[in-house]
Amino acid sequence: MRLQILSDLHLETERFDAQPAPGAELLILAGDIDRDWEGLRRFASWPVPVVFVAGNHEFDGRDVDQAAIELRAFCDSLGIRMLHRDSAVIADAQGRRIRFLGTVRWSDFDLFGEAGRAKALRAGSYFQRVMGATRHGQPFDADAVRVMGLACRAWLERALQESPQGRWDRTVAITHFAPSLRSADPRFGPQPTTASFCNADDDLIPRADLWIHGHLHCRHDYLVPRAGLHAARVVCQARGLEKKGEAEGFEPLKLFEV
Repeated sequence: MRLQILSDLHLETERFDAQPAPGAELLILAGDIDRDWEGLRRFASWPVPVVFVAGNHEFDGRDVDQAAIELRAFCDSLGIRMLHRDSAVIADAQGRRIRFLGTVRWSDFDLFGEAGRAKALRAGSYFQRVMGATRHGQPFDADAVRVMGLACRAWLERALQESPQGRWDRTVAITHFAPSLRSADPRFGPQPTTASFCNADDDLIPRADLWIHGHLHCRHDYLVPRAGLHAARVVCQARGLEKKGEAEGFEPLKLFEV
């Protein structure tokens, strides 16, 4: 299946006119498309199916649980398939069935292990104050994010353990947060704040054929070896902020195959 992948468009502040990629069979939106959601409307009449996984900014200033319900309903009204800890099997032109597993995969702040968790949580508290979200009437702070992150990981781990039993031929994981320190932004390198962008899901990557993420405002495309199988591939196709030069080199019409 030929995929067009877009993330971190930040249409609430950025000017970007997304165009369908010739030859694509599916468009994947991997989060942070528009904090205000309105930018999702431009994908309503897309010529191929659209699969969307929310990013952290889709929850800015909102109750995260209620926002997930309302955002799914909004996507349904636009004909966009939102995956929020759930899956979809979609066949390509050759009849191959591709299973897509989608979750925000909030940070659990364990990127540097238990010893580094406290520093990572303190560093992450800044981003959560800026986000201004709530859950159960309380601030959606770093500790609350960790609870959600662990729930996301548990769901994803269970899903990746499932046997296809003839139901699908390939598996694609879609998360907004990155699954590995290998996806860290090279401008900043590993530091406590990096745990607010990347998780230590390296053990899960080999269970998927392709892992798509966003959140980092840079592009990645690397392979993870798997015993007896072709390598798993990790892709980040984020645009980022033009004013910071992050959109330089971005190829919005590029296709990725699975």
